[in-house]
Amino acid sequence: MVVMGGIVGAGIFLTPAIVTRETGTYGQMLAAWLVGGLAALLGAFVYAELGARRPLAGGQYVYLREAMHPSIAFLYGWALLLVIQTGGMAACSIAFARYFEQLVPTSLPESALAAIAMALLTLVNCLGVAAGSRVQSALMLLKIIALAGLIFCGFTVHPAAAGPAPAGEGLGAAMIAVLFSYGGWQTACFVAGEMKEPRRDLPRALVLGVLGVIALYTLVALACARALGLSALAASSAPASEVATKTLGAKGASLIAACIAISTLGFLSQSILTAPRVYFAMAQDGVFFKSVGRLSERTRAPVTAIVLQGVLAMIIALSGTFESILRTVVSMDFVFMALTAACVFVFRKREPKGGLEMPGHPLTTLVFIVICAWVVVATWLRDPVHALYGLALTLAGLPAYLLWNRRRIQT
Repeated sequence: MVVMGGIVGAGIFLTPAIVTRETGTYGQMLAAWLVGGLAALLGAFVYAELGARRPLAGGQYVYLREAMHPSIAFLYGWALLLVIQTGGMAACSIAFARYFEQLVPTSLPESALAAIAMALLTLVNCLGVAAGSRVQSALMLLKIIALAGLIFCGFTVHPAAAGPAPAGEGLGAAMIAVLFSYGGWQTACFVAGEMKEPRRDLPRALVLGVLGVIALYTLVALACARALGLSALAASSAPASEVATKTLGAKGASLIAACIAISTLGFLSQSILTAPRVYFAMAQDGVFFKSVGRLSERTRAPVTAIVLQGVLAMIIALSGTFESILRTVVSMDFVFMALTAACVFVFRKREPKGGLEMPGHPLTTLVFIVICAWVVVATWLRDPVHALYGLALTLAGLPAYLLWNRRRIQT
C-alpha cells in the first residue's frame, strides 16, 4: 500500500488526455503507458536490490552516502526537503483543495485549505508509523476502489466513435506525463529501517506494487479512450470527470471530485509518512539539526523531522501555484534517481551477490539511467527557469554541508 500510494496521486485522473494528445493513436497511447510501466518496473528492481543490500531508514540517502559520497547524499536530502518532497506535497495539497471545494464550497482560499490538510495529516503521522500506515492503507484502498469504478464506467458505457486525435509530438513527448504519473515507488525505501523483514518484504512490495499500478493505469487509459473516443479524450481537460458524467450523469462529476480528493490525500499521507526518515538519517550522521534525529519516546516516530517537513510544505503551498511548484520539482527528482541507480554498479563491485538483484544488469540499469537523463533534459528544454531554480536551491546545500560537516569533525 505504501508503494502504490506513493505512485497513485491526482495525475492519473488528468494525464490520459495529455498522453492521447501527444500520441494520436490507440497503439502509441497504449505503448506509452506500457513503456512507462516498464521504466517504473526497472526502477523498482533497482531500488529493490539497493533496499536488500542496505535495509536502513533513509533509503536513497543511505545508498548515495555509502556508494558515492556523504556530500552527494546530503544534497539529495537537502533537495528532498526544500524542492522534491515538500514541493510535491505542496502541489498535491493544492490539487486536493481544488477538488475539495467542488464538494464542500468554502470561503477559504485553496492555499489555506491545502495548508490545513497538510497540518492534519502531519499530526496523524506524528502519532507513529503504525498510525500513519493504517491511514495510508485505508486511503490506498479507497483509491483503488475509485479507479476500479472509473474503469468499470469506461468499459460499460456505449463506446464513443474513435475519431482522429490531433497529432502531437509523438511517443517521446507523451512519456514525460507518463513517467511523472508513475513516479514515487522509491519512497517506500525510506521506511526500510522500520520494517520487520525488510530484505524479504521491501523488494516484494516494490515489484508487486508497481505491477499493480501498471495494470490500473493501463486500464484507466483504455477506459477513458473507449468512453470518450480519441479526439474527445485528447481535447478534455478532466477526462475522468467526463467519463463519470457520461456514465452516471450529473452525480458523476461530484463522484470523481471525491475520488481525486481521496487520491491526493493518500499521496500526501504516504509522503509525510516516508520522507522524514531521510532527514532523520542526516541528523544521525551529524550533518543536520540534532533534534531532527530524535525519536519520540512514546510513538518512536521522528516527530521533529515530520513537523519540519510539514511546515516547509505548508509555506510552499501558501506561496506558490500548482504548475510552478511541479515544474521546479521534476528535474531534480530524476537527477537523483539516475545517481541512485548508479549505486548498483558500485555495490556490485564492492560486495558479493546477495538477496534480490537487478535482472539483466548492467544493461537494464543503464536503460533506467538513460530514461532518467532523458526526462531531465526534456524538463530543462521545456522550462529552463524553474529547472534552474530547483538546481540553485539544491546547490545551496553545499555550504550548509561543509558547515555541518566541519562541526561534526570538530566535536
